[in-house]
Amino acid sequence: MSDQDQSNPAQGGTDDVALLAERARDGDAAAFGRLVDLFQDEIFRMVYYRTRSRPDAEDLTQDVFLQAFKNLGKLKDFDRFRAWLYSIAVNRVRDFYRKKRLLSFFGLMGEEGSSEAPEDRPDHGPGALEQLVREEFWVRVRQLSETFSGAEREVFFLRFLDNLSIKEISHTLHKSESAVKTHLYRALQKFRDHSEAGEFLEGDRTCP
Repeated sequence: MSDQDQSNPAQGGTDDVALLAERARDGDAAAFGRLVDLFQDEIFRMVYYRTRSRPDAEDLTQDVFLQAFKNLGKLKDFDRFRAWLYSIAVNRVRDFYRKKRLLSFFGLMGEEGSSEAPEDRPDHGPGALEQLVREEFWVRVRQLSETFSGAEREVFFLRFLDNLSIKEISHTLHKSESAVKTHLYRALQKFRDHSEAGEFLEGDRTCP
């Protein structure tokens, strides 16, 4: 993957997304509905991995698109819609954990929620086992990432879990591309200390 903004073929390309975003800004409800269709699954996946709670992820995903709908008029460059949407999701996850810590401090909630048990996850057919293996892999990656700083962890997962380009991460986190690359490089240096990381990193040629 290059450092250029990526256009997922399933999304019809960056130009189509930009056009849909512009139409949605001008009040075209169908265009915004199409944007929801295009990005809902990946935003849900991004939020779910960070909250490990399906109900919370569903609520936050809905809120992300509600915030996007309300604030679309503030977006200056429609080619950056995907990165802008991720920036909303990142902020909503941060707000979620701030609220959770506050409630925990005042004793208004129990212990931290745990991940769903495998038997509670829906079976999606022949690919279910592959999906489970992938989920377990990312659980292990998450454990290894505990050695990262907050910024390193955020950049690492946006790059490798959410498949954002360096430029998209830069727009999402409002950091320079140089700063993003520095955080990513430091995270990868720590990650490479673990032998099981080798195969994972081998497939990505954009790593510093």
